[in-house]
Amino acid sequence: MDIQLKRGLLEVCVLAAIRSEDSYGYQIIKDMKPYVELSESTLYPILRRLEAAELLTVRTAEHNGRLRKYYHITQSGLDRLENFKVEWEEIMSIYKFIVREDEQGDKG
Repeated sequence: MDIQLKRGLLEVCVLAAIRSEDSYGYQIIKDMKPYVELSESTLYPILRRLEAAELLTVRTAEHNGRLRKYYHITQSGLDRLENFKVEWEEIMSIYKFIVREDEQGDKG
């Protein structure tokens, strides 16, 4: 898969993982695991990019005597998720165009 496309998809997946409640890195990875494999070395740069783009905010809280970063989706992040849904319809339309001959059989 094209690396830029995959990166964009993973960013949207991370936003979706924190859409309903704030979460932290390990929990995000765990929540996404049934759908997509994501390592810490991939997740944390994504979280930094999303924070820089103001699609999420970060707060630090103590948990079991340790500091933990919690990520919260912003309104801009929620808007990005909604825009992705519209974009995905266009992507699916392109996909249907690409595979149409496969579905119709070889008419050559």
